[in-house]
Amino acid sequence: MKDSERRNLLLDTANRAAEYLASLDKRSVAPSADAIDRLASMLNEPLPARRSAPDDIIARLDEFGSPATIASAGGRYFGFVTGGALPASLAANWLAGAWDQNSFNTVSSPAIALFETAALRWVKEALTLPSSAEGAFVTGATMANFTCLAAARHRVLQDAGWDTDRNGLFGAPEVRVIVGAEVHATIFKVLSLLGLGRDRVVTVPADDQGRMRAELLPAIERPTIVCIQAGNVNSGAFDPATEIIAYAKAAGAWVHVDGAFGLWARASSALAPLAAGFEQADSWATDAHKWLNVPYDCGVALVREPNDLRQAMSISGAYLLASEQQRDAIDYAPDSSRRARAVDIWAALKSLGREGLAELVDQNCRQAKTLAEELRRNGVEILNEVVLNQVVVGFGSEDKTKRIIASIQASGECWCGGTNWQGQPAMRVSISSWATTDADIERTCRAITTAYRNS
Repeated sequence: MKDSERRNLLLDTANRAAEYLASLDKRSVAPSADAIDRLASMLNEPLPARRSAPDDIIARLDEFGSPATIASAGGRYFGFVTGGALPASLAANWLAGAWDQNSFNTVSSPAIALFETAALRWVKEALTLPSSAEGAFVTGATMANFTCLAAARHRVLQDAGWDTDRNGLFGAPEVRVIVGAEVHATIFKVLSLLGLGRDRVVTVPADDQGRMRAELLPAIERPTIVCIQAGNVNSGAFDPATEIIAYAKAAGAWVHVDGAFGLWARASSALAPLAAGFEQADSWATDAHKWLNVPYDCGVALVREPNDLRQAMSISGAYLLASEQQRDAIDYAPDSSRRARAVDIWAALKSLGREGLAELVDQNCRQAKTLAEELRRNGVEILNEVVLNQVVVGFGSEDKTKRIIASIQASGECWCGGTNWQGQPAMRVSISSWATTDADIERTCRAITTAYRNS
């Protein structure tokens, strides 16, 4: 392909992308059945025998793919705690894609190694976590939890005289894992992947907002890992970190924080008290593609003691020459070849600064409270204390709840998903996008109220 042809291709792609984003406010948040069927039909072909022109490929992607997408980049998508992509971060993602860097170490990409060091430093500053902590940019909070808990497993067994790296788990001392009753499902997946088992956890009861009850923690004997939560996936509530961490640390346990979205409350002076004490933990997992609003996929794993993370993640090979003078991401992350996620994060934090990040978090939380208040005023039941960006809405029976959620989604005005809260079917509204305006909240309130009244 000639340089001029490549330039035209990329410019055409950029124009199509800009048109797509500009159309989001006018289109249905959920795609139509016809759009999905058209895409499925287009894709139902055998592997082509011959080459296709790149500009034709992009045209087909746009013609068939764009209408079939969920409008999660817009302001009225409230499913799964999904953030939008900030303009600067999206553009940086495109440029980094053009750079096509393999960011596994300094030799493979000196530039990305520098961006990663800077971005990690800024994340720690934004979240007011220890500056000496080490970290890795991974696919999401699931892999961030995996990374942190791998370091935890290595450390607590090392303290018990066992070398996991050399001996695995065969014959190892039993590692006790303590979680709250409202622990996120991904923790169980991670424990399974780490060989610690889904069903071997000790579960501590939670209160009516999903917070672990610190006074019911069991006696702790080494080796033990305690997992606490910053931001319940339904209610947004925070476990009482100060009490739990003090108790666990006194017994020599490792404390890990699953803070996929809630940890970002620490960036707001108004909301930081909700997440007080979490800085005393040993490791933290969060998502950047949630409240920091970078493109998918991007999670962050942070571990207080750098050597704990390095011992669990480091790699060696004849062609990988270790250096004491440089930081190589491959020694701190579970994957080797990896995209330049640090560029997206650096661009987002550069774009927002401390002030903008705090305003983003504060705005979404204010919008959540506004939505909850308006729904209550219209006779809709709110099941949680709205302390963050999460609103749990109750409609009664399971059948009625499903009908109302389906009606809301079919309206195209907004998208909210179902959940189960305290044994009751409910709808969850997660507000975490820079693109959500107060007008979007008004439209969403009308859509939910209309569906509720017509049920």
